[in-house]
Amino acid sequence: MQSPLPVRNGVNATRLRLPPEGPWKTAMDYVLERFGHVDPDGIVNRFERGEVVGLGGVPLTAATPLNEHTFIWYYRELPPEERIPVDIGILHHDENLLVVDKPHFLPTTPGGMYVAESALVRLRVQLGIPDLIPMHRLDRMTAGVLLFSTNPETRGRYQILFEKRRISKEYEAVAPVREDLALPLTVRSRMIKSRTYLLAQEVDGEPNAETLIELMESRDGLGRYRLSPHTGKTHQLRVHMASQGIGILNDSFYPELLPQAPDDYARPLQLLARSVRFTDPLTREPVEYRSRLSLDAFPG
Repeated sequence: MQSPLPVRNGVNATRLRLPPEGPWKTAMDYVLERFGHVDPDGIVNRFERGEVVGLGGVPLTAATPLNEHTFIWYYRELPPEERIPVDIGILHHDENLLVVDKPHFLPTTPGGMYVAESALVRLRVQLGIPDLIPMHRLDRMTAGVLLFSTNPETRGRYQILFEKRRISKEYEAVAPVREDLALPLTVRSRMIKSRTYLLAQEVDGEPNAETLIELMESRDGLGRYRLSPHTGKTHQLRVHMASQGIGILNDSFYPELLPQAPDDYARPLQLLARSVRFTDPLTREPVEYRSRLSLDAFPG
């Protein structure tokens, strides 16, 4: 559903679905009950200024009945964010695609305490492309190649590549070496990830996650691994490495969840999305984008 409000400062307007009925006489009554504990005066002011709109951009007022609109849109009042001290490298930019090197610690999209400090919002503001949309995601703690669509008219052609698994991805990781582990090794397991639980889990059942693990080189008890995922489950590479007793260096989730602590920018997770390969759906030519970053724990 197209938002009637444009992107502002790189951030989309928030969409809210109103209940068709209830004890609330007006839309504002419902919004106040749901979110009024945060900033009730701010909510009232937004309605009074006409900054809450329905489909077609129709402004709502304090007296708009609850059931007059199904969806409403508004801009969130965002708290100031401390800048994450990392920069995004641009690998490729044309009228259809933007390919970047996402650094460690920067989330792909807004979420939780990170809104302005996300790759999507930073790039929208920096490049002046409000329609910029990520084609896939990398974990906040994972660095490397990340693709964005710059053109809504061709976006679907690239999205199909990801949906049909016609994209080849290669990752690198630094982790301990197990002399008794025969590599290369294909790990297959069934993984689940709850919205309410921080960690992904392996459970009994038919495998839905597959990763090829290869050891490229080793020294001083550490190895540089090539990881080739056939599927894209949340935290898949981190879970599969930990399940083999070679948890990725500086991983605070797997194999053991460590106490929450401030980010240590000197110790990033040693996981890098090294390359993405596919046949471009517009030119029909094979393309490959490779990261220029490296993993500090195993310098080349």
